[in-house]
Amino acid sequence: MTVQYFARILIIGAFAASVAPLSIVALAASPPAARDNEAGEAVAASVQTDQELAASVPAAIRNRGTLVVGAQMQQQPEDFYAEDGRTPIGFEVDLAHALARVLGLKVEYQTMAFDALIPALRSGRVDMTMSAMNDTKPREKTISFVDYFNAGITMLAQEGNPDHITGPESLCGQAVSVQAGTTQQAFAESQSAACKAAGKASVAIVVSSSTEQQEESLRTGRFAVILDDTPTAIYTAQVAGNGRLFQAIDYPPINGGPYGIGVAKENPALLSVIQKAMQTLMETGVYGKILAAWGMTAGAIPKATVNAG
Repeated sequence: MTVQYFARILIIGAFAASVAPLSIVALAASPPAARDNEAGEAVAASVQTDQELAASVPAAIRNRGTLVVGAQMQQQPEDFYAEDGRTPIGFEVDLAHALARVLGLKVEYQTMAFDALIPALRSGRVDMTMSAMNDTKPREKTISFVDYFNAGITMLAQEGNPDHITGPESLCGQAVSVQAGTTQQAFAESQSAACKAAGKASVAIVVSSSTEQQEESLRTGRFAVILDDTPTAIYTAQVAGNGRLFQAIDYPPINGGPYGIGVAKENPALLSVIQKAMQTLMETGVYGKILAAWGMTAGAIPKATVNAG
C-alpha cells in the first residue's frame, strides 16, 4: 500500500512561478491510503553498489562501513518512527538507505531536535543530515547541501479553522507555532514584522522542538496554526484522528524551495560522492519509485543540485 495524498501537489513556490496557484484543499482532497513503507523499503533494498563511487567515499567512512545520518524522526511522511517506536521509516529514510547502498554502506541514524542538526554536522557527530531541511542561502554559509526534493510552507489549523485563517495576512495578532531553527520560524518572524509595519498586531510566535507538542497544543486551541512543510501539514491533516482533528489552510504553499542533504563544508569529498550517488538514484529510476511509493512524486526534481537554494 502507498500514501497517495500528495501525488497531485503542484511544483511549488519559485519553481512554479509560471503556473497559476492551485489550492491546498483541491490538491489534498483525496484521503490517503493506509500508511505502509514496505514498497519504498523494497525499492531501496534492491539497489546495487556502484564500485567506482564506493571507492570515492572518504576512507574514515568507508572503513567504518556506515553513513551516520542526523534526523529529527518527527516529520511525517519524510522521516519518523514506525509503530514499534524504534524503526525509522519515511521517504527520506528510504532514499538514505538507497543512497548508502550505492556507496556500499549501511545507515546509522542519530536522532535529535531540528535545531541540533547543523551543530551535530559541524561537530562531526554525524556525516550528513537528511530531515526535511530546506537549502537556504543563510544555511549555505555554514554547511553545504545536495538538493533532492521541493517543498514549501503550509498553515495547519484545527478542523473547522476556528480562528478564520485565510493566508499570511490573517496571522497578524494570532499565536503561531513553529519549530526552532526552521524556515517556518524565519517566515513567521518576517510576517510579524510585516504586520507591525502595516499597523497591525504582531504574530505571537511559539517556538517548539516537538511535533507531538505542537499538535497537542493546536488541538487544544493554544494557537491558531502550525507552520509546517507542505507534505507534513497535508499528511497530518489527513491522518491525525482519522482526518478529523486538523485541516490544511486553503492557500498556495509559501516560500517554495529545495530540501537538501546537509554536509559539512570541511568534507567536500563526501559532498561530491553523495551528489553523484543521488544523481545515480535519479537516473536509474530508484528515486522516482521511492517517491511514488509514498505518493510524493510532485516534489521530485530532475537533478541532484548542490547549494541551489
